[in-house]
Amino acid sequence: MNNDNALDNELKYLFAINNIKYTEQRAIIFKIFLSTDKHLTADELQEIIKKQYPEKNIGIATIYRTLSILEEHNLISYISFGTDGKRYESKKDTHHDHMICTKCGKIIEFFDEQIEQKQEQIAKENGFIITNHTMQLFGLCSECQNKN
Repeated sequence: MNNDNALDNELKYLFAINNIKYTEQRAIIFKIFLSTDKHLTADELQEIIKKQYPEKNIGIATIYRTLSILEEHNLISYISFGTDGKRYESKKDTHHDHMICTKCGKIIEFFDEQIEQKQEQIAKENGFIITNHTMQLFGLCSECQNKN
């Protein structure tokens, strides 16, 4: 119980410094992101809420509004899958890039210092200052390569 109260207090503070109105629904949604390493769709998030908080009635519209607010305040980010929608993740970790399997949807996170340095070098050579970036590589994961 103490951990929940401490986390709630941290979330209240985090929301306050980001000018986000604190609501129990928003706190629940953000707590889920803080407790998982997965990239979640809004529908997957709703299923988790139904399992972990069955007494709460958090509709999909509230989930989408909250995702938008959290994204706007740079607390979560997303990977777009075109017509398949967005998958969201918490920005609690350090910067990383993604490899995305176009067959099964598996997402592999990676960080490569040489790639980061090369991007900075290219930006500098072109008189450009990088303020943020994402890199997504699309292809087939090892499991899908081995399937016929």
